[in-house]
Amino acid sequence: MRSEKDAPVDQLGAEHCYDPSVPPEVRRYQVLLSLMLSSQTKDQVTAGAMQRLRARGLTVDNILKTDDSTLGTLIYPVGFWRSKVKYIKQTSAILQQKYGGDIPASVAELVALPGVGPKMAHLAMAVAWGTVSGIAAVDTHVHRIANRLRWTRKATKSPEQTRTALEDWLPRDLWHEVNGLLVGFGQQICLPVRPRCQTCLNQTLCPSAQGL
Repeated sequence: MRSEKDAPVDQLGAEHCYDPSVPPEVRRYQVLLSLMLSSQTKDQVTAGAMQRLRARGLTVDNILKTDDSTLGTLIYPVGFWRSKVKYIKQTSAILQQKYGGDIPASVAELVALPGVGPKMAHLAMAVAWGTVSGIAAVDTHVHRIANRLRWTRKATKSPEQTRTALEDWLPRDLWHEVNGLLVGFGQQICLPVRPRCQTCLNQTLCPSAQGL
């Protein structure tokens, strides 16, 4: 069902929003910023904001030189854009002062940055550093689908609980596949409202589809 790789996340996810021609440390910074922007925001909106930022030269120095009003205009209409302006500025200052403009290479250091949560940190480790530190980006799609399929031993109440529950039984060599498979699946078939169960190949296996 995901073989076509034609969901929004496949073209507009964080791993597609950075400029591949820039130095590695700038590329990693762009990955982190795209993840910060993506929270509570559709992939298409995040990609648009990243395009506007990259057009101005998306580096730590340039962001710190950009006034808050201009930065807000560039990232609008991402979700909670006013808060993200503040977090982006604070995080960029820390990266300049403490990491020489690069991003840290551990989950603990990443989640210590303003506006960076566990989901973003694990995905930054995977995309920016090529390190599987956990099941990356257990977002609302992954959280919803894992519970619908009963992939958690008991119902979980948050994406972070779902991540922990999945890591408890899913073989580590499959962790890197979860995000790409389930986010796109949630965007196209296992929708939040009116999921397309009749066209889903999991229909006979999914407890949530029974009786539809």
